Amino acid sequence: MFGGSAPILVLSQNTKRESGRKVQVQNIGAGKAIADVIRTCLGPQAMLKMLMDPMGGIVMTNDGNAILREITVQHPAGKSMIEIARTQDEEVGDGTTSVIVLAGEMLGVAEQFLEQQMHPTVIIRSYRQALEDMVRILEDKVAVQLDVNDRAKLVEVVKSCVGTKFIGRWADMACSIALDAVQTVALEENGRKEIDIKRYAKVEKIPGGSMEDCTVLSGVMVNKDVTHPKMRRYVEKPRIVLLDCSLEYKKGESQTNIEIMKEEDFTRILQLEEEYIQRICADIIAVKPDVVFTEKGISDLAQHFLLKAGISAVRRVRKSDNNRIARACGATVVNRTDELKEEDVGTKAGLFEIKKMGDEYFCFVTECENPKACTILLRGASKDVLNETERNLQDALHVARNIMMEPRLVAGGGAVEMAVSQALAEKGKSIQGVSQWPYRAVASALEIIPRTLAQNCGANTIRTLTALRAKHAAGGSTWGINGETGELADMKDLGIWEPLSVKLQTYKTAVETAILLLRIDDIVSGSKKKKDDAGGAAPMPSEEALKE
Repeated sequence: MFGGSAPILVLSQNTKRESGRKVQVQNIGAGKAIADVIRTCLGPQAMLKMLMDPMGGIVMTNDGNAILREITVQHPAGKSMIEIARTQDEEVGDGTTSVIVLAGEMLGVAEQFLEQQMHPTVIIRSYRQALEDMVRILEDKVAVQLDVNDRAKLVEVVKSCVGTKFIGRWADMACSIALDAVQTVALEENGRKEIDIKRYAKVEKIPGGSMEDCTVLSGVMVNKDVTHPKMRRYVEKPRIVLLDCSLEYKKGESQTNIEIMKEEDFTRILQLEEEYIQRICADIIAVKPDVVFTEKGISDLAQHFLLKAGISAVRRVRKSDNNRIARACGATVVNRTDELKEEDVGTKAGLFEIKKMGDEYFCFVTECENPKACTILLRGASKDVLNETERNLQDALHVARNIMMEPRLVAGGGAVEMAVSQALAEKGKSIQGVSQWPYRAVASALEIIPRTLAQNCGANTIRTLTALRAKHAAGGSTWGINGETGELADMKDLGIWEPLSVKLQTYKTAVETAILLLRIDDIVSGSKKKKDDAGGAAPMPSEEALKE
């Protein structure tokens, strides 16, 4: 409590403590409850959830991660389920719904073994073995190689990711946006490949216009206007200077006292300020730029000098935007004006212009020669539509990035789950002893994905799954469920593919979470005393009181 010492477990009468099988069954119940919330959000016929926050804001989405981020859960096992959706989103950016549904089912199939008094360690060992075999089956038997230069095939893969989302109606446009953005941002140097979409592919949402107006700019767009109304707002082939220093007179760091003896001294002080601003503007004008972007402020006097030299200036640009402009036009961000050199000037942009959209001004630096940064411009009817479009587009961008980084695919539509389930069930027959049952249970748990797809279409689940099992037993490893109709279909013909990296991450995260929650056999939660006991024992001082 004091000085950051280790927490002390104190068991008093009002501390709730539960242990053993009861806790494990409770954890499984919590995991299944979270999975049931998300289950209807899987597949092309997915339902949307409408979430309302305490402030009255509304989120409408079927993105697993976005839903779980918004809801509050009391149960600790439920919280760790929410955490895995976040992990999946950060790691591969897609498959957040699948991972929750799968983890919930992995926990669900373990419940019967706990009731039969099987030790959790035995179950966990089988799960671990099953996970290793799953990864091996995916990498060696199921995955197919993809040619990164075949754009039609790339579009097919991204479309299968986007097809289950709200943006699915504009799937072709969304796919080409995602691929263009990822190919723009991709950077290869010294054998190292980097695709940083988070930092260099910025999504700008502007209400108004229609969804068809969404584009990827070959450059950068910033929500700024020039500082002076008479500055040029359209410059072809601009020379761009990027600064990280203010074009204002420096104020004193803390309280500064200046003693003035006579009136001329005051005039001299103002003159010094003016000379300082003139000097830094002269440094800038010396490299003959057309446009200056700075992350800090620009004083009125500096604007006057720059305007006289015919230079347009934009101030208070975000650091991230400045870095994007630097990548797009080949400029270097400079911290001091006296260090400006010719090679710091960006000359690769084709056009600088200020446009008005809605009631705001936007600054465009476009038509760049080889922009390694881009802005995705989204237009739509309302903020809710734009927010959901952005969430969907982020998934598409991540899928496109994953394919570029590791061009291997597996069939979608529940086909890969069925194929892996079939292979695991076959291998389970050769396992001796009691551990074969949890191993086989993992194989049956994988069937939850095709089952959920069939349920969400309103198809006859049992009949569809039985037919699908028969297809896979006969060797049709790419057969899955058509998410639109609920009928069986060959995913090769439908062109529904998913990146291998997303599937691997889904399986690893789901099984490891199930293992983690099965490991817990004790939950201790201390509840606060409601009022002073009759015995007159003094209540514990609050943390605030202790801090004071």
